[in-house]
Amino acid sequence: MQAYVYKSLRKDGAYVFLAAHDDFQCVPEAVRVVLEPFRFVLQVELDAQRKLARGNTAEVRSSLASQGFHVQMPPPVTLDPLTGDWGTDG
Repeated sequence: MQAYVYKSLRKDGAYVFLAAHDDFQCVPEAVRVVLEPFRFVLQVELDAQRKLARGNTAEVRSSLASQGFHVQMPPPVTLDPLTGDWGTDG
C-alpha cells in the first residue's frame, strides 16, 4: 500500500498520511484547520515489514484503508522534574 506523507507546517512533529497523493478531501476540516498548511515529505510503500519511526504500520494501513488518511501527532512532552520551579529561591 502506498502512503503519501505530509508534514504540518503549523504543528511541529505532526504528520498526515494519505492514501492518495494530495487528496486532502478525506481529512476532516477540524483536523485541517489545526494542522494546515502541509508540505509533502515522502512517498512510502507500507508493507508488513515496514517499520515506522513513530507509530504502528498496521494501524496506519488500517486508517488509510478505512478513512483514506492517518494523523500522527508528536509524542507528549514530559518535563524533567528537576528543571521546574520548586519555589525554593528566596
